[in-house]
Amino acid sequence: MKRSYKVVDVFTLRPLLGNPVAVVLDAEGLTTEDMQAIAGWTNLSETTFVLPPTTGKADYRLRIFTPRSELAFAGHPTLGSAHALLEAGRITARKNGRLIQECNIGLVELTLEEQSGEQRLTLGMPPAKLEPLQAADISELELVLRHKVDIKSAPAIVNVGAIWVVAQMNDAASVLSLRPDFARLAEFERRLGITGLTVFGDHSHGDAAIEVRTFAPSCGVEEDPVCGSGNGSVAAFRWERGLLSSSARDYVATQGRCVGRDGRIQVSVDANGKIFIGGSCVTCVEGSLTL
Repeated sequence: MKRSYKVVDVFTLRPLLGNPVAVVLDAEGLTTEDMQAIAGWTNLSETTFVLPPTTGKADYRLRIFTPRSELAFAGHPTLGSAHALLEAGRITARKNGRLIQECNIGLVELTLEEQSGEQRLTLGMPPAKLEPLQAADISELELVLRHKVDIKSAPAIVNVGAIWVVAQMNDAASVLSLRPDFARLAEFERRLGITGLTVFGDHSHGDAAIEVRTFAPSCGVEEDPVCGSGNGSVAAFRWERGLLSSSARDYVATQGRCVGRDGRIQVSVDANGKIFIGGSCVTCVEGSLTL
């Protein structure tokens, strides 16, 4: 059976510079085992499978897989899958450009906007749950990173469906210089029951506020090129730690340089702490899977 298939680069307008997500548009009839096997075969950080919604409130249902496991929610797969569905004419935006995705964490609202002839999709992040990282785990984290973390803001576990340890580094240069111990990090992730690790540091110049990197070796992804849920978790962390002034709640994050990518993430945090993650998308591959 042939199933429509796209690969979409997210957080970029230029092919090969964002974070690719594989989208299977006709996933009815596939088992969980089938989906996991396909995700392992694509070997991308995430592969998604589009299904009919189970509620009239949603436009479609999405299941999201890494090469080794299923996620309740992820950011760049949500944006890339919505782009693929809109492009294929499978869905149309509601009033004010709204879309509703159903996934394992529940309903996620997206908005389609057009600015200067370019389309951008933005999602509202699920509410974040933060818990402190224990002192012994912070010490282990520094051994994993082979680098000290910023002592002004203690690392935390941030649960947005995907579960990230978030840590601040001294600056963007420190983030870009990291060479983590991936075997040690995978064990750290399994022991804490987390998806992975996201780190960030401030830029001193340019239009981007922060540099971000995301690692998830226990999921089969040593470094995720540009991570939506990771950036959403960083925004939640910065909000909770008082690192966002009223004039800095709308900002651009950059991610992907260390793996040859150039992702740009639009982040917005409203006065109540609600987080929105947005970016451009471009389709790089279009065809079918024969299974």
